[in-house]
Amino acid sequence: MTEIQRLAEERGVDLNRLPVHVAMIMDGNGRWANRRGIGRLLGHREGYKTLREVLLNCSELGIKFLTVYAFSAENWKRPADEVDGLMRLIEGAARDELRTMHQNNVRVCVAGRRTELPPGLQAALEHGIETTQNNTGITFTLAVNYGGRAEVVDAVKSLVSEHVPVDMIDEAAIGARLYNPDHPEPDLMIRTAGEMRWSNFLLWQGAYCELFVTEKTWPEFDREALIEACLSFQDRTRKFGALAE
Repeated sequence: MTEIQRLAEERGVDLNRLPVHVAMIMDGNGRWANRRGIGRLLGHREGYKTLREVLLNCSELGIKFLTVYAFSAENWKRPADEVDGLMRLIEGAARDELRTMHQNNVRVCVAGRRTELPPGLQAALEHGIETTQNNTGITFTLAVNYGGRAEVVDAVKSLVSEHVPVDMIDEAAIGARLYNPDHPEPDLMIRTAGEMRWSNFLLWQGAYCELFVTEKTWPEFDREALIEACLSFQDRTRKFGALAE
């Protein structure tokens, strides 16, 4: 048993009922930085350190899939210096953390329109995917240049380009053409910094996932917060539109 599993059990988490797939909206890096009188990019760098720890904690806890919202399709509207800094930060992290992820049996995936990203970042992400594709531990998916509506649009375009007959288009047909169709739908969506919005993240897949919102900003999200989210998840009755038994 890992340390975080022991701590989770002590808090009352049932390790046999963990969410299989956790999605995270990592919000509040800029606010965390502003409160400390430092630049927003320094907040994003601190958030990157948090992501490394959260990924390893999820893996050691026993969660099978972790998908994080790193850069949305709408984030291009931010100031150019912040966008450029984020692109460099994501590329550097993708390269610097690859060895750690590979050693920890992490499988790396990406969701989003990769061809619109800077070439260096595209190459770093592709290298990570290829290097870890046969790993059997937690699947870590980085949503970058991602939008939930854009993902559905891309799936519909695939149906059209494949000349799929209208009477064969159903939820399964669309789901099979999403960015990562082998991923199960998320069970739990965690959002930091107190915001109560879905923000165009996993709109199709997240139709019935449970939402957990914490007032902690992303750089403050720690092992205890992850355990709290799992406890909250296990307190819910998941009905998927039906009635509870």
